[in-house]
Amino acid sequence: MFGICYLVDKGFTKLFRSQAQHHSGLAVRLNKKYGSVGLIVAVLGLGAVFAGLTQGWVLSIGGGLLVLVGVGLVTYYMTFGVFYDKETFVLTTFGKRSTTYAYKDIKAQQLYNSYGNVLIELHMMDGRSVQLQAGMTGVYDFLDHAFFAWLRQTGRKLEDCGFYDPHNSCWFPPVEG
Repeated sequence: MFGICYLVDKGFTKLFRSQAQHHSGLAVRLNKKYGSVGLIVAVLGLGAVFAGLTQGWVLSIGGGLLVLVGVGLVTYYMTFGVFYDKETFVLTTFGKRSTTYAYKDIKAQQLYNSYGNVLIELHMMDGRSVQLQAGMTGVYDFLDHAFFAWLRQTGRKLEDCGFYDPHNSCWFPPVEG
């Protein structure tokens, strides 16, 4: 399953990701379990559809729904990513055009904690936000890199950033209330 997800991901990357940041090798990605679970659910759903051809229409409809859920999980896994290099990062999401940001475009950060999962929301100058989960692959490397690039691009000094505390998931100024 992981091998199939890897091959599909590599093919998808070559076809749809053409910006320099996509090829830098630096990225924040969803955990591979999303793609693997989606593939397993789609295959089980496909099996249920075929079994439903002889067993009854209810099994076929249920299998069709499982195929849709599985394909949705695989699509979500393959389309979400934050790809970055020294000066900029690209946010890629399903159904939306990729957006390129300079690190100086990060205005503030807000933290959410839900059932032990930390969500780090970066508020951007254009009014949009970038949501990153602590469980994503490469998220802490990205946030460390983004903070020091943000310092460099905004001309700030580390000593002036009392909010900076990576051990408590704080890299950028908090959202003003």
